Amino acid sequence: QVQVVESGGGLVQPGGSLRLSCAASGTIFSINDMGWYRQAPGKERELVAVIDSGGRPHYADSDKGRFTISRDNAKNTVYLQMISLSPEDTAVYYCYVNVFGNGYWGQGTQVTVSS
Repeated sequence: QVQVVESGGGLVQPGGSLRLSCAASGTIFSINDMGWYRQAPGKERELVAVIDSGGRPHYADSDKGRFTISRDNAKNTVYLQMISLSPEDTAVYYCYVNVFGNGYWGQGTQVTVSS
């Protein structure tokens, strides 16, 4: 079994920054893709960024260079650095981990951008 736990969400003012972390634990020999998705109220869950086992990132167009995804394979951890946040970034951010072709989700961390 694999557990996925996010942290780092919170309330931030427009223009501010946040760094999300996600740690996977359990029966893990190697992790394929790791990524971040978000779901705003009344909207479907959408991709934010994903990074493969070789460290190659892929970003949604909406990120516009404001988000940076990275991972630490030794710690089974993925990070999302977000800058220049706007109220449109308000959402629950979910971490996704692919282990041997099986996908695992965290419970999500709330990010609220408001003055």
